Amino acid sequence: MPLLQAKPEPLEVDPSKSAVVVVDMQNAFASKGGMLDIAGADIAGAQTVVDVIGQILPAARRAGMPVVYLQMGYKADLSDSGGPESPNWHKELGIRLMNCRPELKGQLVTEGTWDFAVVNELSPQPGDIVIVKTRYSGFARTELDAELRARGIRYLFFTGIATNVCVESTLRDAFFLDYWPILITDATMAAGPPAVQEVTLFNIESYFGWTISSQEFPGFGHI
Repeated sequence: MPLLQAKPEPLEVDPSKSAVVVVDMQNAFASKGGMLDIAGADIAGAQTVVDVIGQILPAARRAGMPVVYLQMGYKADLSDSGGPESPNWHKELGIRLMNCRPELKGQLVTEGTWDFAVVNELSPQPGDIVIVKTRYSGFARTELDAELRARGIRYLFFTGIATNVCVESTLRDAFFLDYWPILITDATMAAGPPAVQEVTLFNIESYFGWTISSQEFPGFGHI
């Protein structure tokens, strides 16, 4: 099996049992005028993340690795959000913005909207797996675990936005479910100051998985 020069130590990975997870690469998180931008977050690094993922995905598909897209999204009536008695209603950014600013209702991370859609450069291809989620973790209340196990997947390469929220939440759950999580550092961006990204990398390298740069991804740069 290929030996990745990962942190905190090298890791053997079987590409035939690997998948790439693309977390929330939607207009909401990566585009001007999207939810994060409306909330005042700095999304200046988002285009770089889009570009790097755009090089990783062809390499993954060529190697026969499944590509899994996670999309944060709610029904227009928010019936799948948990409602006011759920902490999700009070902490999830899209719901909070829509509750505080009525003119945004039905526009942010809502199925069928521009905000919900994956950015054009990274549109899912035939054969990719697309999972819509209503919580930060892609494993919460979804078929993600079943889809991965049906394909014999053991190793997960994580990309997307935001590193410290939905990416880390999904990666932690992957670890708890006995997958081997590998974060591709330059294919992710945090919501918050640069120190937030560093803290998330520390957590992953110390307790929940491994990290690599895109240059270490199998087949990267040979598209």
